Amino acid sequence: MTDAADKLASARTRLILDQPFLGALVLRLPLKPAHWCRTTATDARTLYYNPRWIERLSGPQVEFALAHEALHCALGHFARRGHRQQRKWDLACDLAINPLLVDAGLRPPPEALVIDLYRGMAAEEIYPCLDDSLTESQMMDEHLWDGDEGGRGEAGSAGAGGGKAGGQEAENEGSGGATPAKVGAGETAGMGADAPPAPLRAQEKERLQRQWQRHLAAAAQRAREAGKLSGELARLAEAALAHQVSWRALLAQFFAQAARDDYSWQRPARRSEGKNGEAIWPSLSSRMGDIHVALDVSGSVTEADLADFLGELNALKGSLPVRITLFACDSDLAAGAPWVFEPWQPLILPRHFAGGGGTSFLPVFEWIERQGARPDALVYFTDAEGEFPRQPPNFPVLWLVKGKAPVPWGRRVQLN
Repeated sequence: MTDAADKLASARTRLILDQPFLGALVLRLPLKPAHWCRTTATDARTLYYNPRWIERLSGPQVEFALAHEALHCALGHFARRGHRQQRKWDLACDLAINPLLVDAGLRPPPEALVIDLYRGMAAEEIYPCLDDSLTESQMMDEHLWDGDEGGRGEAGSAGAGGGKAGGQEAENEGSGGATPAKVGAGETAGMGADAPPAPLRAQEKERLQRQWQRHLAAAAQRAREAGKLSGELARLAEAALAHQVSWRALLAQFFAQAARDDYSWQRPARRSEGKNGEAIWPSLSSRMGDIHVALDVSGSVTEADLADFLGELNALKGSLPVRITLFACDSDLAAGAPWVFEPWQPLILPRHFAGGGGTSFLPVFEWIERQGARPDALVYFTDAEGEFPRQPPNFPVLWLVKGKAPVPWGRRVQLN
């Protein structure tokens, strides 16, 4: 068990130094040896491991195994299954994670299933692509957050990715041993618990999901500050966090920043300066915001989506002094666009847009540049499948995205 403990400690240290994003997530999981565990397992609270299996792996393979379990937790796989079949969902989660870790330079153990076809896809996208023959594949690890749906081996020993062979192997390895050295907080004496932990309850899943969202955001921020957050992992963290953020709340934040009451400390004119030693107090000034809003009317965004979005904009305009310049664009700006709505004017679509053609975001940015305008922010409502300007503008851009497409710059918010 000492060899396993040393390997785990060394692997965590290397991850912290070389892959600080993954290393920070791994540190959130206490490590516990367990005789019932075939390889590794997690219930989103603890990482369980079989010492004999860890001893057979190389150092880079141990890093992969640790990062694999941590990403399951950070991405909230334990809370996203819904009504999907458990075994198939567990496999989809593994197939989503493993290519990411390979691309990050980690070396998978022999048991890890890596299929290039699913590279860059989320578990929800992979799930419907899996056929019955693939779901019979044995996965590397065990997912302990859900109850048994026939995925575990006998006596619960093989877990979601196990089977009778894996369970028998774990049973043959005995249960003696000392506390693993250098593993960190959370270890238990001997080989750990005698049985897997109970599945998570719904309330516990919700609590853990919020907790792991905070861990994910903190890990991404620290790795970004260290200059060691790869593009793919950065997009992964952004996508995982974006769908948890209310686009309505972000819109309100953008509007509030653009239109606000504040105190002015500018020196008043000489004629209005205080006399006889009177104090000169700051004055309260109001500022009208200037927000540009662009609608993708290529047909990918429905009229119901547009109505919902415009309704939210009107609600915000009613409480904040904001002027809105409205664009409608597919591959070109719509005839008559843009339209300007003062703070007291309700925001409405001037006409029906049939959609069609391709999508290009260039016309909106080109119009703003020609006019020499500098809005407080541009909010673009789109599916993000189109031609982007090569360089970002000198004003904030908020992309409200319906679909899975990425954006090259600006802030992307997933529309649910």
